[in-house]
Parts: sequence; structure tokens; C-alpha cells
Amino acid sequence: MLLERKSDGLDPSLLNLDLPDPEQDDVSSTEFFSRLEKAWLVCDRFDLHTEICRGRILRIVRDKEKKGGQGRGAGFLQWLREREISKTRAYGLIQLADSADGLLGEGILEGDSVNQFSKRAFIETAQASPEVQIMISEAANEGQEITRRQVRRLRDEFTSATSPLLPDEIRQLTQENLLPPKVVAPLVRELEKLPESQQEDFRETLRSEPEIDCIKDVTNAARWTSKALDACIALRAFQQGELNLEKAINEAQRLDALGILADAVGQAQALESSVLKLHSAWSRLGGLHEKLWLESGSSTPYLRDVLEALQSLSGATMRVSLGELSGGKKVRIQLVEESPDRLEPPPIS
Repeated sequence: MLLERKSDGLDPSLLNLDLPDPEQDDVSSTEFFSRLEKAWLVCDRFDLHTEICRGRILRIVRDKEKKGGQGRGAGFLQWLREREISKTRAYGLIQLADSADGLLGEGILEGDSVNQFSKRAFIETAQASPEVQIMISEAANEGQEITRRQVRRLRDEFTSATSPLLPDEIRQLTQENLLPPKVVAPLVRELEKLPESQQEDFRETLRSEPEIDCIKDVTNAARWTSKALDACIALRAFQQGELNLEKAINEAQRLDALGILADAVGQAQALESSVLKLHSAWSRLGGLHEKLWLESGSSTPYLRDVLEALQSLSGATMRVSLGELSGGKKVRIQLVEESPDRLEPPPIS
């Protein structure tokens, strides 16, 4: 195990944090918050050890439940419920434990060197490339304190100098410190999300102009392209015909309107989602309205008044007020459920 104590008790000195006195006036603001930051990092390291150990415990519980049998996995979920741990958090802790075992098991990181990491720095290291893991682990093994900022800086430097997604010109300039990694690394992360054909288009642009402004422009274009592609794939309206989305995106890029296209498709996706939720709520309200109407009668005139008011929302035609800010206007929507083989949608007034 990662944590092996020489005694059963907790070392009291570990709890003696160097906290500044908030009533002390002769301590500068810089020193005050610097000492607080150091104390916070101590707590962060305790938290890291705790979560690694909890991840290992959860992994054992999960693996025990994997051994077949009826109701497989139910015991693991019950175990989580009893301790008020969400399934997402549980698997996050298990992943952290797996990462710790990987770094420690392969001999990259020495056991005591875990104390050199903040929690976030350790997670960042576990998610980094093997080359970055080795460099960070060597620094930690030498006694250096590892922060999240250091890990990200080293990761960006390595990515910017070695990523095959970049043209040779950009990698060479980065290696010669003529291009800052903090500008180049975001470009790599955006290019990773795109298909090869579009990556090559952006690389061609970068080859002709390997400068900071061009890198920033291409990064933004790649980001908007990725957002537009993701939204287009999820949009149901685009699944009813043969659309060449890549060429459409290229045309929007040529018009310098990628951001507008991505925003438009994103709004369309939000609208589709809203319509699906609207249909679900409308169907449920209609069923409840009908049930309550059958239960009521002449002896419940006030209840009937309420149901008649709800009729404007539960019927086939909905009328919803847009409020005083819109001048008291109302929007009228006709909901018609059509069969899948119907070619033309009915008019909506």
C-alpha cells in the first residue's frame, strides 16, 4: 500500500500548520497569503493520500461485485449510497488510484515522492504523456515540490515541441524558443478534435505563415470548427438529408463566418432539445388534465375553472404569454404528432 505508518498514531507535528495570525498587523499581505498558500498545499497533499486510498478501497468493492452472480453491481451501488458517494465521484477516485498504481508500479515515481505533489498536480501528471510523467517524477524524486502550474507548463512545452499535428516549421520555432508554448499548445488541443482533412488544411495555413497571430487565428478557427462539427452531428434536423457538413464548414470559414455558423447550429441544437422537453411536458400535462377533468364535476366549479385555464397549455394549440416586457404579446404553438412516414409537416401558426 501507498501509506505505511511506523506507528498506529498520527504524527501530531503534521497538524501544526504555520498559519498567520489574522489580528497581527506587522505581517504584510504578501507574506500573510503566502503562508496560507503553503498551509493549503499541506492539506492538499493529505487529501491526495486520502483519495488515493479511498480509490483503492472502492476499486476492491467494485471488483468484488464483478464476479458474476445475480444482482451484479448492486452491492457496489449500495455501498456508495450508504456513504453518500456519487457514482461519478467513485469512478473518479478509482481512476486516481489506477493512476497512482501506474506511476508507482512502473517505478517512475518513488512512494515517498507522492508527498511532493498537490492533488491537482498529481492528477495532471497522471493524465500527461509518458515522457512528461518521467520528467515530473524525476523532479519529485529529487525533492522538488510539484504544482499544477508546473505540470501544465511542462506539458505545454513538450506538446508544442513534439506534436505530429503541427507542421515542422512550428515545432522548430517552438524548440528554438521563438514561439511561446502557451500559444502553441492550445492549437494542438483544438487540432486533436478535428478530422485529418481539416487538420491538413490548417497545417497548410500555418506553413505559409508560422507566426503568433496566425497561430491564434487558426486556433480560434479550429475551435469554432470543432464546435460546429459536434453540434451538426447531434442535430436531428441534419439527419434527414445528405449534407456535406465539412464542405459547408469550409465555405463558412472562407466567408469568415465560422463563429456565426457554430452559434447558429448550437442554437438549433438547443431549440431541438427544448422542443423535446416541451413535447414531454405537454403530453404529461394533457394526461393529467384529462384524468382530473373526469374526476371533477358540477360539484367542483372552482377546480373546473382551474382546468379550463390550463386548457390553453394542454390542448393541441398552446398560447403562452411572453410577459409585460414584450408588450403582453402571446406566442401560439400548434403541436401535431405526425407519423414517421409523413413527408410534409403541417403548417404551424
